Amino acid sequence: MDERGLGRLERMKELAGLLGEAARAYYAESREIMPNIEYDRLYDELSSLERESGVVLAGSPTLGVGYEAVSELPKEGHPTPLLSLDKTKDPAALREWLAGRKGLISWKLDGLTVALSYSGGELSKAVTRGDGQTGEVVTGSARAFVNLPLRIPFRGRLALRGEAVISYSDFEKVNAEAGEEGMRYKNPRNLSSGSVRQLDSGVTAKRRVGFYAFALTSAETDGESPDFRNSRREQLDFLARQGFQVVESFIVDEGDVEERVRWFEERARENDLPSDGLVLAYDDIAYAASLGSTSRFPRDSIAFKWADELAETTLRGIEWSASRTGLINPIAVFDPVELEGTTVSRASVHNVSILEELGLGPGDRVTVYKANMIIPQIAENLTRGGAAAIPGECPVCGCGTELRDESGVKFLCCPNEGCLAKRVKSFAHFVSRDAMNIEGVSEATIEKLIAAGLVKEPADLFRLGRFRDEIAGMDGLGERSFENMAAAADRARLTTQARLLYSLGIPGIGPAGAKLICQAFGWDWERIRNAGRDELTAIDGIGAVTAEAFARHFEDPGSAAAADRLLAELSFRPAPGQSGGGLFEGLSFAITGGLALYPNRNALKAAIEALGGRVAGGVTSKTDYLVNNDRLSASAKNRAAREFGVAIIDEGQLAEWMGGGPAPETGRPSGAC
Repeated sequence: MDERGLGRLERMKELAGLLGEAARAYYAESREIMPNIEYDRLYDELSSLERESGVVLAGSPTLGVGYEAVSELPKEGHPTPLLSLDKTKDPAALREWLAGRKGLISWKLDGLTVALSYSGGELSKAVTRGDGQTGEVVTGSARAFVNLPLRIPFRGRLALRGEAVISYSDFEKVNAEAGEEGMRYKNPRNLSSGSVRQLDSGVTAKRRVGFYAFALTSAETDGESPDFRNSRREQLDFLARQGFQVVESFIVDEGDVEERVRWFEERARENDLPSDGLVLAYDDIAYAASLGSTSRFPRDSIAFKWADELAETTLRGIEWSASRTGLINPIAVFDPVELEGTTVSRASVHNVSILEELGLGPGDRVTVYKANMIIPQIAENLTRGGAAAIPGECPVCGCGTELRDESGVKFLCCPNEGCLAKRVKSFAHFVSRDAMNIEGVSEATIEKLIAAGLVKEPADLFRLGRFRDEIAGMDGLGERSFENMAAAADRARLTTQARLLYSLGIPGIGPAGAKLICQAFGWDWERIRNAGRDELTAIDGIGAVTAEAFARHFEDPGSAAAADRLLAELSFRPAPGQSGGGLFEGLSFAITGGLALYPNRNALKAAIEALGGRVAGGVTSKTDYLVNNDRLSASAKNRAAREFGVAIIDEGQLAEWMGGGPAPETGRPSGAC
């Protein structure tokens, strides 16, 4: 798709989001966030763009359809098998495999493979890969994919394959809102698979599953196929013109394939979409088809798997970490090793079942790696001396533990509701970055304060001045520690309603859910705390279980009184849209590419919004700045920015503005591209 077409698609996505938000506010919350005339104007603009492009995206207000619920997922055979790919971890093997021909190399996304069919320009069927021969029909769920076109310009019969994935950022949001740690998902792949295979497609929509096309299977109108000039690249470009998001890919040959592999490796840690390697396919369609396949693998493509950096070390023991939910989780502690540029000495073993499966015990020689180059994991136990003993007592309160089996997975739990660990973890949650953000207050410090009887409820953390001498005299603390804690608490007194709500630790309410609730009630704390169950479930993204937990929390006299005492220690920042004069007030930003100064995009987004700016998901004619450290990138957002005349800036420019440099221009700036 050309740059104009890409910009048009981005505008359609923005309009669908704006109109959807306005409709939810009007119909579900009985409030109006835009005049009817403005809604009609935007609706007409979206309708016009859909007619012009022939693309209608899932979730478009023009469709006027709800989500589908089915009693079971029917099975269906694939016309041609979806075979697995042969694999290698040696970049040199890719050069040999090309054998003088050109190839197309792309991300191997880590989600659930889905085959789609379109007829007459409409999505007609979606089937999961299954065992490669037979999959499950998930058409209802596919209609809820956040970026999937339900209607396309091509009016013939079209079949394609792609990966249904959930981004790391959306995965973190889902896990943050999980009520129990044992219910959290281990990785985005598992969450993607479970979300697509839901009987209720509304669940799929809430989890923001995306679809990324990687192969065109067939395209035909009246027996004729479009001319793809015998090129896979042309096929992917054709799919992009139909409105599909396609995997990032490049044409390579023997001379540059290894260099391109290194390029992908450098960006793997920054990629918000989970991937477990790359795929290399011959660009020549006819040649690829002539190769056929073995009984297990097609011969026209090969997978390159990231070569996990393994380190061998000695396991020193298993620590058991009690959580605020009562779960007691095993942690492997080993001699420090260097992995992917950092030193690691600990790795979560997740649960008792995995501990027993690995047979981990003190003194064992183990290999350690970082899953997807990020999360430390035990790869293999080389000596298998026998699994460490499972403690019969909680390591914190000494109460007898319980071994519970949930769907075949064993978890160790502490049943004591008065366990100090539950209180310590609850306070640790309260001071955490996304909650009240009281910097420098560790779990160890909280445990000492609770054990000494100085802190009995969250509000006490803002009253530490009463115990200056006691805290300064504690082992491991001292005068300076007291001053640092008191200063951090004072900085945290000015907060937001969403942070306060999240800090209360109500099951099911993560940072995103807290923000949704506060937005729904106009950031009015009295309205928020008195919200009824029906009012809460009317909010898109808040379910009945979460609403019940919320209502019970504030109906409990003790919890309600504790919240009141806490509120007396705090003051709220101006609600979004009420602050004036912020550095970025009135400016719209978009973010793409890897970051250097901020840990992730959410952190950068929060910094911009704190100064009055708005961060959108895409680049449109209304965007003021695109933040991308690779300003010469050929990414879709960079291309859209150039089409609309949007300035492309890097983090350094933002830092200069925030540090007191010349303020950013409003309107269309010049010279930044």
